[in-house]
Amino acid sequence: MSEKNLEDILKRVNQLEITDETNILNLINSLKNAGFNAKRLALACEIYNEMINDKECIKFFGLAGALVPAGMQKVIYDFLKEGYINVLVTTGANLTHDLAEALGYHHLQGASINQNDLKDSDLYRAEINRIYDVFMPNKVYKGIEDFISNLKIPDSQMAVSSFLKFLGEQLPNDSQSILKICEQKKVPIFCPAFTDSGLALQIGFHNQKINLNHFADMIEMVNLAWDAKKAGVCFVGGGVPKNFIMQSLQFCPNSATYALQITMDRPEPGGLSGATLQEAISWGKVNENAKYSTVISDATIALPIILWFLKKSREK
Repeated sequence: MSEKNLEDILKRVNQLEITDETNILNLINSLKNAGFNAKRLALACEIYNEMINDKECIKFFGLAGALVPAGMQKVIYDFLKEGYINVLVTTGANLTHDLAEALGYHHLQGASINQNDLKDSDLYRAEINRIYDVFMPNKVYKGIEDFISNLKIPDSQMAVSSFLKFLGEQLPNDSQSILKICEQKKVPIFCPAFTDSGLALQIGFHNQKINLNHFADMIEMVNLAWDAKKAGVCFVGGGVPKNFIMQSLQFCPNSATYALQITMDRPEPGGLSGATLQEAISWGKVNENAKYSTVISDATIALPIILWFLKKSREK
């Protein structure tokens, strides 16, 4: 490649300046001309905004881990409320903690970032569970159990997504929970590893004849992916939610036109959570001409920024 051609491809890195007039929109616009993950984050914001503006695009959102304990419940709630998610695939952990908050319980934080003064053995004796630097008393599980034990489940063999819709219907209309807003907005929640959660354990203990149908959800997810004129995917973390969406696209004529992921995982071990979006092209999960961006970041940092950008973009 000639030096002239290189000059056409490469652009100058602009040095970021924060002024009194800086807002989220011009900040992200400035980050487009930076390097590293600043640029990747700006690109992710732009691609998500394009997904929203594309009326033919069905937005599949994979939410791994347990972000609700870290304070991300309202962020996810707003993504759903604003219509930025059409299909949600998540973990049982997120749903367990979401229900806990909806029932009036709260996750706790320590007095400082350094929690060395709090011994895990002391927390155990005090019946307090630790999630890195967030804490949850055992009484939360007792409260969930009280709620679950009083449910009148209409069908012991319904699909998991149908059960989660039913669960959302049991919560107050003003509840700012993920379960409730999905029920209100008719956004299906898929939880392919639902039994791997405290919530499912409680349900199983109190309803030992229950046998929720995971295969019905698998078929429904493939149908949603198949019928989508365009598919957009956003993965927060990886794991089962990412794979559940990706494998549905793999067996459909449609691959993702837009693809985003926020992850801290590495691709070298070969695990899905760190797998690149480019790799997914080889499987037919992401289109070879797709717009994509991988942001290497803690999701508790990147996700609120993306939401902030999307909301302000809608106000223009």
